[in-house]
Formats: sequence, structure tokens, C-alpha cells
Amino acid sequence: MKEIITAQRNFFNTHATKNIHFRRKQLKILQQALEKNESLLHEAIYKDFKKSEFDNYTTELSLLYKDIKEARSNTFKWARTKPVSTSILNFPASSYIIPEPLGVCLVIGAWNYPYQLSFAPVIAAITAGNTVILKPSELPSNTAAAMAKIVKENFDPAYFIVVEGGVEETQELLKQNFDKIFFTGSTKVGKIVYKAAAENLTPVTLELGGKSPAIVTESCNLKVSVKRLVWGKFLNAGQTCIAPDYVLVHKSIEQQFLQQAQKEIISQHFAFENDNYLQIINDDNFERLTKMLVPEKVYYGGQTHKETRYIQPTILQNVTMDDAVMQEEIFGPILPVITYETIEEAIVKVNSLPKPLSCYLFTKSSSIKKKVLKEISFGGGAINETVMHISNSNLPFGGVGHSGIGNYHGEAGFRAFTHYKSVMDKPTWLDPSIRYYPNTPFRLKLMRWFLKF
Repeated sequence: MKEIITAQRNFFNTHATKNIHFRRKQLKILQQALEKNESLLHEAIYKDFKKSEFDNYTTELSLLYKDIKEARSNTFKWARTKPVSTSILNFPASSYIIPEPLGVCLVIGAWNYPYQLSFAPVIAAITAGNTVILKPSELPSNTAAAMAKIVKENFDPAYFIVVEGGVEETQELLKQNFDKIFFTGSTKVGKIVYKAAAENLTPVTLELGGKSPAIVTESCNLKVSVKRLVWGKFLNAGQTCIAPDYVLVHKSIEQQFLQQAQKEIISQHFAFENDNYLQIINDDNFERLTKMLVPEKVYYGGQTHKETRYIQPTILQNVTMDDAVMQEEIFGPILPVITYETIEEAIVKVNSLPKPLSCYLFTKSSSIKKKVLKEISFGGGAINETVMHISNSNLPFGGVGHSGIGNYHGEAGFRAFTHYKSVMDKPTWLDPSIRYYPNTPFRLKLMRWFLKF
């Protein structure tokens, strides 16, 4: 690990990565490498948890291609030195801010969207002019191997390298001194990464998770709302950090909601055979999720098959905030439904848990919309929609509190891997003596006047 980091630091110190043309060229190489190896990427992710070519392209690769296109188009603009105003106290002088890369960066990817959540931060780091060590999750081992192969064949390891392995390799990496660490994963592991980074005062971005609520009001368009909720929840078999974790439904429409949700799940034909559904990633997560399936609370679904790690899309009813399913992020195809009487009650329930990564509100009421946005703190979200806010790169993506630190996507990603260096440039042809000693009442009077501006 030390040799890898030393090689990258030596390469960074050549200042080659600070050249904008170099950065854009590397982004192009990455795009071409991904496009050339799409069949390999499809095959690998299907082996890991039966993710189809359709889902792999729409939820992973297409987003990466979009990121690369936007980054290549905007690198010059984002990296441009920005002039700012100078106070009269410093006249004559000019002031400006220089975006500069942080240096050697570690990106630790997540398993649930292994390509998108690994390469998206890498794209941001490359755009900002850094070198990168990518540590993908070891759980989808075939996708990790595919990423390592592609990067090895196309990049100098002193610039960009993939380090495979498990917990031991990650721990060894975290002992090293990086200029930036970007982690995507659970809050539990995020705390370990944050603690390790603190040893070297390394800046971090933590993209974590939490229990993201969906609030369904009596004024919503129920059919469309349920359709979007079901799609967002069971996409990737619920293994999505921004999936609706639970639903708060107004008591007056509870039965209508449950009936419509069951109907929608049936109509969307979630199954391996038609490539509409995924496996649970491993046996441990399968066992964890099956323990949440309390038979007396299952409204629909609940079927499981251990050998294929299949869990049927499931709706739970009569759930309370004290139930086991509400004590941790579900991260699977189980949707608890909790009722509420007033929007104030719903807000109190949401705020009784740590700040979520996402929040979704389904309503036609502008007053409820304003109230929820004002009174619930969350990383990002949507009104009358789920998940799709992640597809707009103009919206910085990230959590707050236990759901994360920092954000990325678009220019926000560039900023995450950049230091903004402030400079004042002052000529020597004028040097007023007012600031120099000795202090006098007259100089104090002048300083009082100057410091007002």
C-alpha cells in the first residue's frame, strides 16, 4: 500500500494532473474503456446478484457516461481562477481564488451499485486533477475483478489503480496518509473511516444512508404516487441507499394505499426470469432481512428462497416506530407502512430518527409541501417522486448528520476533490504607512474610517 501511494504522490508532484487537457484525456480514456467492456461489466454484475443488462445500463453505466460528458464539457470552467473583489483597506491589490487538486485520493465504493458508486467519485477526482486509488466493495467479487481489469489495462497505476480485497486490505489502506478519502457505505463503517482519517487530518466525504421516509398525504394522486413508490422501493431489490425505507400514510387512505401497492407490485412482475429483479447480495444480508418478516404484519409478499437469495417484494402493515424493522435501515425489498392522523404527527415521527439521506413527499398541498421542507432535515429528496433526484447532476448529492458528510455530482463533485486557494496580489508602488507602528490617535481615526468599507 505504501509503495502504491508513494508512486502516486511522486506522479502527482510532477504536476501533470493539473493540466486540464490531461484530465479531459483521462476521462475520455475511462469512457472508452467502459464502452469497450460493457459486455464484461454486464456479465460480472449478473453473476454477482442477477442484475440485468437493462438495469446495469440504466442505473449504472448511463449515469457514468453522463458524468463523464458533463465533466469534460465543464472542466475548464470549473478549474478557472476566479477573481473576487478586494476591500479598500488593501488598495491597491487584486484578489482571486485558484482551484487546485488535493492530491492522492482514496475512493471506497459500495456494493449495491458497484460501478456507479465506485466510478462516479473517481470521475470527480480525475476532473479535479487528482490521482486515485479505488477500493471497490469485495461483496460483488466479479464486478470488483472487472473494474480492476479495465483500470489495469488502461491506466498507469501511479495515476489510477484498483486495489481489490476485503476488510484487511481496506484497514491497511486507511492506515496510510491520503489527501482525501471518499467513502460510500453504511453509517457504521463510515464512523470507522472517519476515525481513521482523523489520524492524519484527512478531509472526507461520507455518503451513508439511514431510514429515508416517504410521506403520503390524503391529497396525493394515489395511483401515480404508489406507482413511483413501488418502483423506487423495489428497484435493485430495495438495495438502494435512497430507496424509500418506510412509508407514512394518512390514516384515511391506508386501505386504498395498501390495495393499490399490492396491485402495482403484481403488475410490475418482479422476477429473475424477466430481468426485473435482483438477488440479495449475500447470505448474511438475506438472513438479516428474513428476520424482519414478521408473519402477522405481512400484508402482501413475504415469500423467500434461500438458495437463490430471493425475497419477494413485501408490504408490512400495522407497523409502529418501535418495531424491529424500524430500528435499522432495511436495505431490502420490505416496505413498512405506518399511519398518521396529522402532518404534524408524521413530521414528529420522521424527526424522532436520525436525519435521513432522502425524504419523499406525495401531496398536492402547497402548504404541506412548505411545512415538510421547512421542518424535516434530510440530504436530498423529491416531491411526488422517488429516487430520480439522483439523476440531476445540478442537485448536489449527499447526506446530513448520520446520513453523510459532504456531497458530490456535477460541479459539487469537482468541489469535493478540490482545495480553493485564496490569493491577494499586491503591487509595491504604493505602501501607505497607516498600518505600521507607532500607533497614534490620528491613525486610529483613519483605521476606523477604512474598516467601515
